[in-house]
Amino acid sequence: MHLYEIPLFFVLAGLALYTVLGGADFGAGSWQLGAGRGPHADRIRDHAHHAMAPVWEANHVWLIFVLTVFWTAYPVAFGSIMSTLAIPLFVAALGIILRGTTYALRIAATSAREVRRIDTAFAFSSILTPFALGAAVGGIASQRVPVGNAAGDLLTSWANPTSVSIGVLAAVAAAYLAAVFLAADAVRLGELELEAAFRARALAAGVVAGAVAIAALFVVRSDAHQLFHGLVAGRGLAALIVSIAAGSATLALVWRRRYEPARYGAAVAVAAVIAGWALAQSPLLLPGLTVKAAAAPRETLVAIVVAVVAGAVVLLPSLGWLFKLVLSGGFDQGEMQQTRPPARDLLRTTTHGLAARVAIALLIVGFGLTTIADSPWAHAVGVTSLLLFVALAFPWALPPEVRSDRAGSGSAR
Repeated sequence: MHLYEIPLFFVLAGLALYTVLGGADFGAGSWQLGAGRGPHADRIRDHAHHAMAPVWEANHVWLIFVLTVFWTAYPVAFGSIMSTLAIPLFVAALGIILRGTTYALRIAATSAREVRRIDTAFAFSSILTPFALGAAVGGIASQRVPVGNAAGDLLTSWANPTSVSIGVLAAVAAAYLAAVFLAADAVRLGELELEAAFRARALAAGVVAGAVAIAALFVVRSDAHQLFHGLVAGRGLAALIVSIAAGSATLALVWRRRYEPARYGAAVAVAAVIAGWALAQSPLLLPGLTVKAAAAPRETLVAIVVAVVAGAVVLLPSLGWLFKLVLSGGFDQGEMQQTRPPARDLLRTTTHGLAARVAIALLIVGFGLTTIADSPWAHAVGVTSLLLFVALAFPWALPPEVRSDRAGSGSAR
């Protein structure tokens, strides 16, 4: 892998994570629209609402990550995409804002009627946003975004057969992911009635998603033949096979009520679609623009790689702990009261863990900037990072008895 390809790998990984995690988030909102009325419908809405509570904001980290890395590493392609596809991207941003607003307003609702109206707005934006993002992807995949500031048609670049089919597939896949995840959450909570409801939704959505995916292939064949050829006869074929196999396995697992492995099967099925698109379109980003030609200067690429790796040392453990708590039910009130450590011990543990991650991040930044980069400012930042690493890591180089004495004296004070 060349240096100019590494940021694109980061972008695709972030896009896959956002499609899976953010997609499940959008899909949970979409199920609120067709829940109906009555106590059972209210329980379905409440279950979907509470399942998203700990993670709905954290999931958007990946969208910000994708935009930031792509903007910095491939500025010409980023400007062309954002200007030509301004309409669907604006709609997606509006949907994300509307979702956040309605989610906050739901807490302040004073009547069941207000809750239903808020949930309807929330569900509508949860369907609109993945459709708009999928339509934008369709415009890029079908080569309708030329290089240049707003060089493509502002309407037909996303309002075309390929974009519409991918937008519908994105919305349906989000609902499919959410149903699988929500069925698993219902089992963890011991809500057998909700488990049955979302199991039926997962099976139905999985069948519909498969049908939409097959139909989308026929649409792509007639509307974007180059992309179709790359998917069925080129490098994207392996990813397409993986997606089909994972999707079929997930349906079988849901049918047998084995929801934990079904979570991962559904995630692989959706992420493989992203990989297949990237492989089928490689090495082009936009018509006539290769990844190598679109890449920023070498020093910028080095800084991006170092920053992403260093940031991952700090961010990924935090996100991993968050999702571990969610999947294990660590946010349940009873478990929190039973297992919560004293505040002083928790603060000390958190502080030590953060210091260790920051030290590792500084080491990576310092090593990268002093050995790979060429400019004087990069070397200065690298040397400063290494000095800070030494300052943070020095206490851990002391003998254990000295560390314990220092900790004891600090506690006594």
